[in-house]
Amino acid sequence: MGLFGRIPSKAGGVDVVDQLPNLGREAEMLAIMGLSSMDDLFSDIPEDVRRTSPLDLPLPQTEEEIWKDATRLLGANIPINSRPSFIGGGLYANHVPAMVPMMATRGEFLTSYTPYQPEVSQGMLQAMWEFQTMVSELVGLPVSNVSMYDASTAAAEAITTAVRVVNRKVEQKDTVFISELIPEHRLSVIENYTQGGGIILKKLAHDEDGHLNLESLKEAAGSCAIYVEQPNAFGIADEGIAQAKSIIGENTALIVGVNTVSLGLMEAPGNYGADIVVGEGQPFGIGPTAGGPIYGIFACKENFIRQMPGRIVGLSHDSDGQRAFTLTLSTREQHIRRHKATSNICSNETLIALMGAMHMALLGPAGLEKLAIRNSAAMMKTKEGVSSIEGVSLAHPSSSHFNEFVIRLPNSAKSLCDFLDQRGISPGIPIDILFPNMDDNLILVTCTDQTSESDVKLLTAGIKAWVQEASQ
Repeated sequence: MGLFGRIPSKAGGVDVVDQLPNLGREAEMLAIMGLSSMDDLFSDIPEDVRRTSPLDLPLPQTEEEIWKDATRLLGANIPINSRPSFIGGGLYANHVPAMVPMMATRGEFLTSYTPYQPEVSQGMLQAMWEFQTMVSELVGLPVSNVSMYDASTAAAEAITTAVRVVNRKVEQKDTVFISELIPEHRLSVIENYTQGGGIILKKLAHDEDGHLNLESLKEAAGSCAIYVEQPNAFGIADEGIAQAKSIIGENTALIVGVNTVSLGLMEAPGNYGADIVVGEGQPFGIGPTAGGPIYGIFACKENFIRQMPGRIVGLSHDSDGQRAFTLTLSTREQHIRRHKATSNICSNETLIALMGAMHMALLGPAGLEKLAIRNSAAMMKTKEGVSSIEGVSLAHPSSSHFNEFVIRLPNSAKSLCDFLDQRGISPGIPIDILFPNMDDNLILVTCTDQTSESDVKLLTAGIKAWVQEASQ
């Protein structure tokens, strides 16, 4: 019968499998597909990217040898907290209380998976429900899911969600306007999610001071949605975003991407008309960790809940009238619905999100405000120091910032990074990494609650020495 058993594929009323010669399994499968060789199977792959020689891999190793190699490779990394670091751009090295990893590594959390059976998963479900509640309160919206993979997938899913919900109510169907100051890595995820669904992306212009051009918003009125970030990729707190909803109208969804820590000081987007709020949850609960694992937040108004991706935990009552938690509204295995699925995200970052919930619970409202103030105060001190250096200027001097800002240098930002790296300082991210078409003499400098006065002094002295050396 062959590898697949009896395959109901007929050729002139005769089963194809019955007509196959006694071939090997590989040849049998190729014949069923109408192919003669493995080369035919992979003919769509360009020849110049195919590998014909064996991989250059070492011989098998013992456990001790593998451990030694792993230690050597990992030793090449520089821990972000081992030196003055001003790297941010979406992931931030805020202090995480020791209680968070202690709780998160308990077996009840660490070994948990999808709580399909609520009767044996009440603890995990309640913890997830508490996470949703805290996110909802943080952003000022009534509904939150249990997390997304990261801020970029959350932003992309928010756009597709908005299109599904409001497409029939607007004139510019399938059209979404997005801020032109979205970093390249996030934009690529958004484009990847939207290109197959026929969604049209258009850009929202910003002024020279980095603020959203309110006139450009008028073009977006009547579209499915707009996506903006507050603060934006340059750390600019844009007061104009609060006026966006009144300009674009009620039918056009306002999607706001947030720096979650900034909400300790800044207005919750739900309070100024946001329909969907997304963002990176990483500052709560976990460090940058070389880029992952991290988690995204996603919250929305009630009219978007049926189209919201991911999982939702609901509060109900059991047969005895006691409080009971269960997964609700959204099917986890969305992919089995194929083209009818609301999302291809069929899981979430449960453990990492729960670490965020633990962190937020330990902070409380007052602690969150204090954390935001510490971030902002460190930024102001650093901005004051570096902007006093001759030859260095602020890229957006008239704008307010939260915890990061951009400076303009007399030479390339990469040369500054190379110079200070040798002195044990990470000065920030060259802007042309985030925005390839921008000038190479701009650098994004980020501060958190872990930025000390001595860090600021070392950065200021280092930039000053670099400027002096470059001018000689």
